[in-house]
Amino acid sequence: MANMAQAIRMALHYGEENLGVQEIFGEDVGPPLGGVFTATQGLKRAWNSPLDERGIVGAAIGLGWAGSRPVAEIQFVDYIFNTIDLLKLAGNSLWCSGGLMPCPVVFMTPTGSGIHGSIYHSHSFDSIASKIHGMKVVCPSTALDAYGLMIAAIKDDNPVLYLKPKALLRAKGRDLIPGEPEDEKALKKMIDAPIGDRSKWKPNWPKLEEVEIPIGKAKIAREGRDATLITHGRLAPISLQVAEELKKESKGDIEVIDLRSLIPYDWEAITKSIRKTGRVIFVNEETEISNFAEHLLRRVVDEMFYELAVRPKLLCGKAVPGIGLSPVLENHSVPQKKDIRMAIESLLSEQA
Repeated sequence: MANMAQAIRMALHYGEENLGVQEIFGEDVGPPLGGVFTATQGLKRAWNSPLDERGIVGAAIGLGWAGSRPVAEIQFVDYIFNTIDLLKLAGNSLWCSGGLMPCPVVFMTPTGSGIHGSIYHSHSFDSIASKIHGMKVVCPSTALDAYGLMIAAIKDDNPVLYLKPKALLRAKGRDLIPGEPEDEKALKKMIDAPIGDRSKWKPNWPKLEEVEIPIGKAKIAREGRDATLITHGRLAPISLQVAEELKKESKGDIEVIDLRSLIPYDWEAITKSIRKTGRVIFVNEETEISNFAEHLLRRVVDEMFYELAVRPKLLCGKAVPGIGLSPVLENHSVPQKKDIRMAIESLLSEQA
Protein backbone atom coordinates (compact mmCIF):
# COMPACT_ATOMS: atom_id res chain seq x y z
CA MET A 1 0.00 0.00 0.00
CA ALA A 2 1.17 3.52 -0.78
CA ASN A 3 1.99 5.85 2.07
CA MET A 4 0.48 9.34 2.13
CA ALA A 5 3.48 11.05 0.54
CA GLN A 6 3.43 8.55 -2.35
CA ALA A 7 -0.33 8.99 -2.71
CA ILE A 8 0.00 12.77 -2.99
CA ARG A 9 2.82 12.34 -5.48
CA MET A 10 0.72 10.00 -7.64
CA ALA A 11 -2.24 12.41 -7.50
CA LEU A 12 0.01 15.26 -8.64
CA HIS A 13 1.33 13.07 -11.45
CA TYR A 14 -2.24 12.33 -12.50
CA GLY A 15 -2.93 16.06 -12.34
CA GLU A 16 -0.05 17.04 -14.60
CA GLU A 17 -0.93 14.31 -17.10
CA ASN A 18 -4.72 14.67 -17.15
CA LEU A 19 -5.98 17.76 -15.32
CA GLY A 20 -3.92 20.58 -16.79
CA VAL A 21 -1.44 21.13 -13.98
CA GLN A 22 1.47 23.00 -15.58
CA GLU A 23 3.35 24.28 -12.53
CA ILE A 24 4.26 22.52 -9.28
CA PHE A 25 6.71 24.59 -7.29
CA GLY A 26 8.06 25.58 -3.89
CA GLU A 27 11.15 25.27 -1.72
CA ASP A 28 13.07 22.10 -2.70
CA VAL A 29 9.98 20.82 -4.55
CA GLY A 30 11.90 20.00 -7.75
CA PRO A 31 14.84 17.67 -8.29
CA PRO A 32 16.88 16.27 -6.74
CA LEU A 33 14.96 16.29 -3.42
CA GLY A 34 11.34 16.34 -4.57
CA GLY A 35 10.12 18.01 -1.40
CA VAL A 36 11.17 17.59 2.22
CA PHE A 37 8.72 14.68 2.51
CA THR A 38 9.26 13.54 -1.14
CA ALA A 39 5.65 14.35 -2.08
CA THR A 40 6.76 15.89 -5.41
CA GLN A 41 9.59 13.51 -6.30
CA GLY A 42 9.84 12.60 -9.99
CA LEU A 43 7.16 15.01 -11.22
CA LYS A 44 8.04 16.53 -14.56
CA ARG A 45 6.33 19.88 -13.81
CA ALA A 46 8.01 20.35 -10.41
CA TRP A 47 10.64 23.06 -9.93
CA ASN A 48 12.48 24.78 -7.10
CA SER A 49 11.48 28.29 -6.10
CA PRO A 50 13.51 30.81 -4.09
CA LEU A 51 13.16 30.60 -0.31
CA ASP A 52 10.36 33.15 -0.31
CA GLU A 53 6.89 32.14 0.88
CA ARG A 54 5.29 35.40 -0.23
CA GLY A 55 6.88 35.00 -3.64
CA ILE A 56 5.56 31.44 -3.90
CA VAL A 57 2.00 32.40 -2.97
CA GLY A 58 2.05 35.56 -5.10
CA ALA A 59 3.30 33.70 -8.16
CA ALA A 60 0.67 31.00 -7.67
CA ILE A 61 -2.12 33.57 -7.48
CA GLY A 62 -0.89 35.25 -10.67
CA LEU A 63 -0.77 31.91 -12.48
CA GLY A 64 -4.27 31.07 -11.26
CA TRP A 65 -5.65 34.40 -12.46
CA ALA A 66 -3.96 33.81 -15.82
CA GLY A 67 -5.87 30.55 -16.29
CA SER A 68 -3.36 28.00 -15.03
CA ARG A 69 -3.92 25.43 -12.27
CA PRO A 70 -0.72 25.55 -10.22
CA VAL A 71 0.16 23.61 -7.10
CA ALA A 72 2.36 25.66 -4.79
CA GLU A 73 3.97 24.22 -1.68
CA ILE A 74 4.95 26.02 1.49
CA GLN A 75 7.62 23.75 2.96
CA PHE A 76 6.08 23.77 6.46
CA VAL A 77 2.84 25.43 7.52
CA ASP A 78 4.89 27.19 10.20
CA TYR A 79 6.29 29.39 7.39
CA ILE A 80 2.90 30.39 5.94
CA PHE A 81 1.98 33.04 8.48
CA ASN A 82 3.66 35.87 6.54
CA THR A 83 1.44 35.13 3.52
CA ILE A 84 -1.97 35.50 5.16
CA ASP A 85 -2.80 38.77 3.39
CA LEU A 86 -2.04 37.12 0.03
CA LEU A 87 -4.08 34.03 0.90
CA LYS A 88 -6.95 36.38 1.78
CA LEU A 89 -6.54 38.00 -1.64
CA ALA A 90 -6.74 34.59 -3.31
CA GLY A 91 -9.86 33.70 -1.34
CA ASN A 92 -11.55 37.03 -2.07
CA SER A 93 -10.83 37.31 -5.79
CA LEU A 94 -13.82 35.37 -7.15
CA TRP A 95 -16.24 37.16 -4.83
CA CYS A 96 -14.76 40.63 -5.37
CA SER A 97 -14.81 40.25 -9.16
CA GLY A 98 -18.41 39.11 -9.31
CA GLY A 99 -17.34 35.69 -10.50
CA LEU A 100 -15.00 36.93 -13.24
CA MET A 101 -11.65 36.04 -11.61
CA PRO A 102 -11.44 32.48 -10.30
CA CYS A 103 -8.23 31.48 -8.56
CA PRO A 104 -7.83 27.70 -9.09
CA VAL A 105 -4.70 27.21 -7.00
CA VAL A 106 -3.76 24.42 -4.61
CA PHE A 107 -1.64 25.67 -1.70
CA MET A 108 -0.09 22.51 -0.23
CA THR A 109 1.72 22.48 3.10
CA PRO A 110 2.62 20.02 5.90
CA THR A 111 0.83 20.78 9.15
CA GLY A 112 0.74 19.76 12.79
CA SER A 113 2.95 18.10 15.36
CA GLY A 114 4.15 14.55 15.85
CA ILE A 115 7.66 14.85 14.38
CA HIS A 116 9.22 16.64 17.38
CA GLY A 117 10.01 19.69 15.28
CA SER A 118 9.76 22.28 18.05
CA ILE A 119 8.30 25.75 17.51
CA TYR A 120 9.27 26.12 13.83
CA HIS A 121 7.99 22.77 12.56
CA SER A 122 5.04 21.79 14.75
CA HIS A 123 2.30 24.38 14.22
CA SER A 124 -1.25 23.69 13.18
CA PHE A 125 -3.04 26.18 10.96
CA ASP A 126 -6.63 24.92 11.11
CA SER A 127 -8.22 27.83 12.95
CA ILE A 128 -6.51 30.59 10.99
CA ALA A 129 -7.17 28.77 7.71
CA SER A 130 -10.88 28.55 8.49
CA LYS A 131 -11.02 32.34 8.79
CA ILE A 132 -9.63 33.00 5.29
CA HIS A 133 -13.03 33.28 3.68
CA GLY A 134 -13.25 32.02 0.12
CA MET A 135 -10.49 29.48 0.72
CA LYS A 136 -11.44 25.81 0.87
CA VAL A 137 -9.47 23.81 3.45
CA VAL A 138 -8.86 20.05 3.43
CA CYS A 139 -6.80 17.74 5.64
CA PRO A 140 -6.60 14.00 4.86
CA SER A 141 -5.77 11.25 7.34
CA THR A 142 -5.29 8.30 4.96
CA ALA A 143 -3.37 7.74 1.74
CA LEU A 144 -6.50 7.15 -0.35
CA ASP A 145 -8.15 10.29 1.03
CA ALA A 146 -4.96 12.22 0.32
CA TYR A 147 -5.10 11.04 -3.30
CA GLY A 148 -8.80 11.75 -3.79
CA LEU A 149 -8.76 15.14 -2.06
CA MET A 150 -5.78 16.26 -4.16
CA ILE A 151 -7.62 15.34 -7.35
CA ALA A 152 -10.66 17.31 -6.14
CA ALA A 153 -8.49 20.27 -5.12
CA ILE A 154 -6.80 20.45 -8.51
CA LYS A 155 -10.15 20.41 -10.32
CA ASP A 156 -11.74 23.05 -8.08
CA ASP A 157 -12.00 26.61 -9.41
CA ASN A 158 -11.55 27.98 -5.89
CA PRO A 159 -8.23 28.21 -4.05
CA VAL A 160 -7.74 25.17 -1.84
CA LEU A 161 -5.45 24.98 1.17
CA TYR A 162 -4.29 21.37 1.28
CA LEU A 163 -3.01 20.58 4.78
CA LYS A 164 -1.04 17.33 4.88
CA PRO A 165 -0.31 16.04 8.41
CA LYS A 166 3.45 15.82 8.88
CA ALA A 167 3.29 12.79 11.13
CA LEU A 168 1.17 10.79 8.65
CA LEU A 169 3.16 11.32 5.47
CA ARG A 170 4.98 8.01 5.95
CA ALA A 171 1.86 6.19 7.15
CA LYS A 172 0.82 3.33 4.87
CA GLY A 173 -2.72 3.23 3.58
CA ARG A 174 -5.21 0.45 4.16
CA ASP A 175 -6.82 0.74 0.74
CA LEU A 176 -5.20 0.51 -2.67
CA ILE A 177 -5.23 3.57 -4.87
CA PRO A 178 -6.73 2.38 -8.17
CA GLY A 179 -3.81 1.59 -10.43
CA GLU A 180 -1.07 1.15 -7.82
CA PRO A 181 0.55 -2.28 -7.52
CA GLU A 182 -0.42 -4.35 -4.48
CA ASP A 183 3.24 -4.96 -3.61
CA GLU A 184 4.54 -1.87 -1.79
CA LYS A 185 8.12 -2.82 -2.68
CA ALA A 186 7.16 -2.79 -6.36
CA LEU A 187 5.63 0.67 -5.97
CA LYS A 188 8.71 1.95 -4.17
CA LYS A 189 10.93 0.67 -6.97
CA MET A 190 8.70 2.37 -9.54
CA ILE A 191 8.29 5.85 -8.07
CA ASP A 192 10.81 6.38 -5.22
CA ALA A 193 14.13 7.89 -6.23
CA PRO A 194 17.23 5.90 -5.27
CA ILE A 195 19.66 7.07 -2.61
CA GLY A 196 22.70 8.72 -4.13
CA ASP A 197 22.99 9.92 -7.71
CA ARG A 198 19.56 10.68 -9.15
CA SER A 199 20.66 12.57 -12.24
CA LYS A 200 19.54 9.82 -14.64
CA TRP A 201 16.64 8.45 -12.62
CA LYS A 202 13.10 8.66 -13.94
CA PRO A 203 9.98 7.26 -12.29
CA ASN A 204 7.94 4.48 -13.84
CA TRP A 205 4.44 5.64 -13.00
CA PRO A 206 1.64 3.08 -12.61
CA LYS A 207 -1.45 3.52 -14.76
CA LEU A 208 -3.51 5.51 -12.26
CA GLU A 209 -7.23 6.10 -12.25
CA GLU A 210 -9.10 9.22 -11.19
CA VAL A 211 -10.53 9.07 -7.69
CA GLU A 212 -12.19 12.27 -6.53
CA ILE A 213 -13.30 12.72 -2.93
CA PRO A 214 -15.75 15.65 -2.83
CA ILE A 215 -14.51 18.59 -0.81
CA GLY A 216 -16.94 19.11 2.06
CA LYS A 217 -17.82 15.44 2.52
CA ALA A 218 -16.86 13.82 5.83
CA LYS A 219 -16.16 10.11 6.28
CA ILE A 220 -17.70 7.86 8.89
CA ALA A 221 -14.47 6.13 9.84
CA ARG A 222 -16.28 3.93 12.35
CA GLU A 223 -19.98 3.56 13.09
CA GLY A 224 -21.11 3.52 16.72
CA ARG A 225 -24.13 4.19 18.94
CA ASP A 226 -22.88 5.50 22.31
CA ALA A 227 -21.02 8.72 21.41
CA THR A 228 -19.73 10.71 18.44
CA LEU A 229 -16.06 11.67 18.10
CA ILE A 230 -15.34 14.30 15.43
CA THR A 231 -11.75 14.79 14.33
CA HIS A 232 -9.44 15.09 11.33
CA GLY A 233 -5.82 14.81 10.25
CA ARG A 234 -3.18 13.27 12.52
CA LEU A 235 -5.57 12.51 15.38
CA ALA A 236 -8.09 10.66 13.20
CA PRO A 237 -6.25 7.29 13.11
CA ILE A 238 -5.38 7.61 16.81
CA SER A 239 -9.02 8.29 17.66
CA LEU A 240 -10.10 5.34 15.56
CA GLN A 241 -7.65 3.09 17.39
CA VAL A 242 -9.01 4.23 20.76
CA ALA A 243 -12.58 3.59 19.62
CA GLU A 244 -11.70 0.07 18.47
CA GLU A 245 -9.99 -0.70 21.79
CA LEU A 246 -12.95 0.55 23.83
CA LYS A 247 -15.32 -1.57 21.79
CA LYS A 248 -13.12 -4.63 22.22
CA GLU A 249 -13.11 -4.04 25.97
CA SER A 250 -16.92 -3.53 25.99
CA LYS A 251 -16.46 0.00 27.36
CA GLY A 252 -18.24 1.92 24.62
CA ASP A 253 -19.29 1.97 20.99
CA ILE A 254 -17.88 5.18 19.52
CA GLU A 255 -18.76 6.65 16.13
CA VAL A 256 -15.72 8.34 14.60
CA ILE A 257 -16.21 11.05 12.00
CA ASP A 258 -13.19 12.13 9.98
CA LEU A 259 -14.06 15.59 8.68
CA ARG A 260 -11.50 15.51 5.83
CA SER A 261 -12.68 19.03 4.90
CA LEU A 262 -12.68 21.90 7.37
CA ILE A 263 -14.13 24.45 4.96
CA PRO A 264 -16.74 23.61 3.84
CA TYR A 265 -17.52 21.09 6.59
CA ASP A 266 -20.12 18.34 6.47
CA TRP A 267 -22.77 19.61 8.87
CA GLU A 268 -25.24 16.97 7.70
CA ALA A 269 -22.91 14.13 8.74
CA ILE A 270 -22.21 15.81 12.08
CA THR A 271 -25.86 16.35 13.01
CA LYS A 272 -26.97 12.92 11.82
CA SER A 273 -24.42 11.23 14.07
CA ILE A 274 -25.17 13.37 17.13
CA ARG A 275 -28.90 12.72 16.78
CA LYS A 276 -28.08 9.02 16.93
CA THR A 277 -25.70 9.08 19.90
CA GLY A 278 -26.68 12.17 21.94
CA ARG A 279 -23.05 12.65 23.00
CA VAL A 280 -20.24 14.36 21.10
CA ILE A 281 -16.59 15.22 21.57
CA PHE A 282 -14.43 17.20 19.15
CA VAL A 283 -10.75 16.23 19.02
CA ASN A 284 -7.94 18.15 17.31
CA GLU A 285 -4.43 19.43 18.02
CA GLU A 286 -5.03 23.17 17.55
CA THR A 287 -4.72 25.33 20.65
CA GLU A 288 -7.87 25.75 22.70
CA ILE A 289 -8.38 29.50 22.30
CA SER A 290 -10.25 30.31 19.07
CA ASN A 291 -10.15 26.64 18.11
CA PHE A 292 -11.96 25.75 14.87
CA ALA A 293 -14.01 23.11 16.71
CA GLU A 294 -15.31 25.78 19.10
CA HIS A 295 -17.42 27.02 16.19
CA LEU A 296 -18.78 23.53 15.59
CA LEU A 297 -19.46 23.06 19.29
CA ARG A 298 -21.29 26.41 19.47
CA ARG A 299 -23.41 25.46 16.47
CA VAL A 300 -24.25 22.10 18.03
CA VAL A 301 -25.44 23.89 21.18
CA ASP A 302 -27.42 26.47 19.21
CA GLU A 303 -29.15 24.04 16.86
CA MET A 304 -29.19 20.71 18.73
CA PHE A 305 -29.38 21.60 22.43
CA TYR A 306 -32.47 19.52 23.16
CA GLU A 307 -31.11 16.54 21.25
CA LEU A 308 -27.99 16.30 23.43
CA ALA A 309 -27.90 13.82 26.30
CA VAL A 310 -24.93 15.56 27.95
CA ARG A 311 -22.85 18.66 27.35
CA PRO A 312 -20.57 18.53 24.27
CA LYS A 313 -16.82 18.44 24.86
CA LEU A 314 -13.64 19.60 23.16
CA LEU A 315 -10.21 18.00 23.52
CA CYS A 316 -7.45 20.01 21.87
CA GLY A 317 -4.01 21.52 22.31
CA LYS A 318 -3.09 23.68 25.27
CA ALA A 319 -2.84 27.44 24.88
CA VAL A 320 0.95 27.67 24.82
CA PRO A 321 3.07 29.89 22.53
CA GLY A 322 4.60 26.92 20.73
CA ILE A 323 5.47 23.24 20.84
CA GLY A 324 8.57 22.31 22.82
CA LEU A 325 11.36 20.22 21.31
CA SER A 326 11.34 17.69 24.12
CA PRO A 327 8.86 14.84 23.52
CA VAL A 328 7.65 15.38 27.09
CA LEU A 329 6.75 18.98 26.30
CA GLU A 330 5.16 18.14 22.93
CA ASN A 331 3.13 15.27 24.38
CA HIS A 332 1.90 17.51 27.19
CA SER A 333 0.88 20.27 24.76
CA VAL A 334 -1.00 18.20 22.18
CA PRO A 335 -3.59 15.45 22.82
CA GLN A 336 -2.12 11.96 22.89
CA LYS A 337 -3.80 8.56 22.73
CA LYS A 338 -4.23 8.33 26.50
CA ASP A 339 -5.82 11.79 26.59
CA ILE A 340 -8.33 10.83 23.92
CA ARG A 341 -9.25 7.68 25.79
CA MET A 342 -9.69 9.52 29.09
CA ALA A 343 -11.84 12.19 27.43
CA ILE A 344 -14.12 9.60 25.80
CA GLU A 345 -14.49 7.64 29.02
CA SER A 346 -15.41 10.87 30.81
CA LEU A 347 -18.00 11.66 28.13
CA LEU A 348 -19.53 8.19 28.42
CA SER A 349 -19.66 8.29 32.22
CA GLU A 350 -21.51 11.60 32.42
CA GLN A 351 -25.13 11.13 33.54
CA ALA A 352 -27.80 12.14 31.00
